[in-house]
Amino acid sequence: MDYIHDTLSGLRATSPAQSEFYQAAEEVLECLRPLLQSNPRYHEHSIIERMVEPERQIMFRVCWVDDHGRVQINKGYRVQFNSALGPYKGGLRFHPSVNASIIKFLGFEQIFKNALTGLPIGGGKGGSNFDPKGKSDGEIMRFCQAFMTELYRHIGPTRDVPAGDIGVGAREIGYLYGQYKRITARYEGILTGKSLNWGGSLGRKEATGYGAVYFAQNMLAARKEDLRSKTCLVSGAGNVAIYTIEKLYQLGAKPITCSDSGGTIHDPRGINLETLKRLKEVERAPLTKYAEQHAESTYIPKGDYPDDGHAVWRVKADAAFPCATQNELTLSDAKALTHNGVYCVSEGANMPSTADAANHFIASKIAYGPGKAANAGGVATSQLEMAQNSSMEQWSLEKVDAKLQAIMANIHQSCATTAEEFNEPHNLVLGANIAGFRKVADAMIEQGVC
Repeated sequence: MDYIHDTLSGLRATSPAQSEFYQAAEEVLECLRPLLQSNPRYHEHSIIERMVEPERQIMFRVCWVDDHGRVQINKGYRVQFNSALGPYKGGLRFHPSVNASIIKFLGFEQIFKNALTGLPIGGGKGGSNFDPKGKSDGEIMRFCQAFMTELYRHIGPTRDVPAGDIGVGAREIGYLYGQYKRITARYEGILTGKSLNWGGSLGRKEATGYGAVYFAQNMLAARKEDLRSKTCLVSGAGNVAIYTIEKLYQLGAKPITCSDSGGTIHDPRGINLETLKRLKEVERAPLTKYAEQHAESTYIPKGDYPDDGHAVWRVKADAAFPCATQNELTLSDAKALTHNGVYCVSEGANMPSTADAANHFIASKIAYGPGKAANAGGVATSQLEMAQNSSMEQWSLEKVDAKLQAIMANIHQSCATTAEEFNEPHNLVLGANIAGFRKVADAMIEQGVC
């Protein structure tokens, strides 16, 4: 048995029944083989064994009262994975699927994503199995207050700075921040994604979606192409998907799909962004309402593809942007995409492609941007918000967007250069994993055993 195999076997023994976490760890570690073979010091310092174990795992009970006066119980998590490069940074996810495995996979991915930005931030993640859907504003406020009452003692502006994720938007960040301030009597940048009225950054809401498009733009530019006039598929209908669609339009592309938990919209004339924003950001309505308002579109309910596939990926196009959730794009989806002419995939979500799907994209040698690189624009702009908070400034949208574009270009360059260094110039997954790992691992060695 070899070093990587032994580490993964040990991980399964000490962290049982955490399939998403194993998937993320195996994808990274397998990419590291050529680096570990050429540089034995990482083995000598037990770096991968140290890196796959979080520095701290915090689990807590969240008790809150619903509108009927009944006490409800949820689980809360914050996994502080690695602080070699800076304070822990990563979002909070409120969704019924949240468990220890999902939080650990997200936190592990965050280590390398944050390293690729070139900014001084470590990796962490948190959340709860609380479902905001169908809850009143009062119920969401009381849950957020209860959640922060447990979390506040573990975070701080130079220690751990959470952000939003699925189920945690501006409303939830506001309630969380208000409770932190109420408990501590401190007004400081302990959350990002805040309102512009009290410390938020222009461009933060758009950053993950915009960043995924900028990354695609860089991948295509390396192949002497661009996004203009390209037909694009987008999954999801939340913040990342909406602003991916917005930036695609700005660059002259035509996004024709989006999706939610109920099904997929295919609008061959192009997704109507105004309608989508109103339904999802204001009315919080399902995509069935989109089809009712746009007769030219087709609504395809979830589950119409028995071969473990998804309707959003079964349309002929040039580029695809998975922006919903983990493992949403299967091997059958990946084969359908390449068969239908897609030659660029830029991941706006975290690990949206299954391992088999990702391997298919790599083997096909299409332009494939893995989530830890392509969706790093969100956390990068969160760090820009931290910088503005620490200096008590607010930068212009133009300044933030220029920095975001530069960061995404640098991430692509780092991934591409590293992939070429290891003789796989088409493999940005390998490039991203090695580039991110090397930066964190070198810092860990330089800081000694801690």
